[in-house]
Amino acid sequence: METMQNRLENLLVGISEVASRCGRNPVEARLIAVSKTYPITAITAIYAMGQRLFGENRPQEMKEKYELLRDSGIGDSIEWHLIGQLQKNKVKYIAPFVHLIHSLDSLELMIEINKQALRYNRRISCLIQINISDEPQKSGVNEEEAFRLVTAAQDYPGVLITGLMGMASFTENTDMIRTQFAGLKNTLHKINTTYPQYDLRELSMGMSGDYVIAIEEGATLLRIGSAIFGER
Repeated sequence: METMQNRLENLLVGISEVASRCGRNPVEARLIAVSKTYPITAITAIYAMGQRLFGENRPQEMKEKYELLRDSGIGDSIEWHLIGQLQKNKVKYIAPFVHLIHSLDSLELMIEINKQALRYNRRISCLIQINISDEPQKSGVNEEEAFRLVTAAQDYPGVLITGLMGMASFTENTDMIRTQFAGLKNTLHKINTTYPQYDLRELSMGMSGDYVIAIEEGATLLRIGSAIFGER
């Protein structure tokens, strides 16, 4: 039976091979192990193999895991990524320690992140989530709104915009997925061309089913859970 460790090893090899085939340095495509709903033992098992980036969907679950792992001596050596939709009243749970918020999608949320960041004397890195699939059930802004948020962030010293995040359609149509990922990269390019001083570099896109296409289209952060931990 394949273990988490085997799956992680195979996944890392696969990521490296795809990146190299595309002429990219494999270290440019970093793996976030999406540990939402999985127990602490699953995190510690692959932490022991060197994995340091972990993603959670729910702020309170992330806080609980962080505190448990901090007490065991490893919580502060993990990069915690909040990848799910974030409500304003939940920012306080993760503000002291979160490494990167992937789901900034409104000025109101930005204002709250700034407030909580300054409370802890921090500047919290964020990605603007764009609804690249144009599906109403998914969170995210459009390209025009993304420009406005990037510009607005300059007024909030507790927030640092470092890139964009998008979720492709759940479909077997790989051409559609590729078009959506390419569109996100193009939006990043447009923002950097218009505002070169911002120098946004992160593209969070690609999950267990479509990470190969994401790497081919320039992803720098891959959000992968079931391909490591198994089906929930």
